[in-house]
Amino acid sequence: MAGETNEDVKAMSFEQALDALEKIVDDLERGDVPLDQSIRIYERGEALKAHCDRLLKAAEDKVEKIRLSRDGKPVGTEPLDAD
Repeated sequence: MAGETNEDVKAMSFEQALDALEKIVDDLERGDVPLDQSIRIYERGEALKAHCDRLLKAAEDKVEKIRLSRDGKPVGTEPLDAD
């Protein structure tokens, strides 16, 4: 964790950020991390969570549902949660 800034989070894929976030949770749950380091990694965890949320929102915005005509043929798309 030393030397890492939260700026590198922006370049991470969703999977990389999620893995890093899971490691932070494990470290904090273990309880053997000094207080100052706990604060730093907690803040990094917040940045990772926000990044994951942004990536998920972007993915959700791209997902569309195919609309079918009465005879079952595709006629277009609409947002997935439009129902």
